[in-house]
Amino acid sequence: MSGRLSDLWNGRVPLSRVFWDYAVIYGSFANLLATGAALAMIVLGWPAILAVAVHFLPVPYNLLMIVSVWRSAARYQGDAIWAQLARGAILIWAAIATLA
Repeated sequence: MSGRLSDLWNGRVPLSRVFWDYAVIYGSFANLLATGAALAMIVLGWPAILAVAVHFLPVPYNLLMIVSVWRSAARYQGDAIWAQLARGAILIWAAIATLA
């Protein structure tokens, strides 16, 4: 696993794969799961601080995705517009995923 994490961190994963697979699909699922769990905790009367902590559990992953997409975009060999769009989109995605 550390090899894959290293590849993500250093931008050695193809841009389309890190953006669509790791960020949009896996990341969105993790963020939705954390938000759903946090909301369930509030409904069940758990302490709010614990629910907030659960909601923000995916933040390190979101930060990893920002770095990974940014570095993969720097290595992207295709049209430069796609690299720039991916960089902008990942920032928007991370903000929405974290705050929603």
